[in-house]
Amino acid sequence: MKNLKLKAARAGLDLSQDDLAKKCGVSRQTISAIEKGDYNPTINLCISICKVLNKTLDELFWEE
Repeated sequence: MKNLKLKAARAGLDLSQDDLAKKCGVSRQTISAIEKGDYNPTINLCISICKVLNKTLDELFWEE
């Protein structure tokens, strides 16, 4: 399932996939795969992404 919430939060801070990846210590391809729904990140990576984007785990990763 695509993670449009992550993509929107990233774009809202005017960060590219590469910018976010560098801040989280992963590759741009990893961020792309998460947004496309092709990769299920570890909880540690989820937390790192949330800290960079100033969002909670629920806001970015909880599926209704």
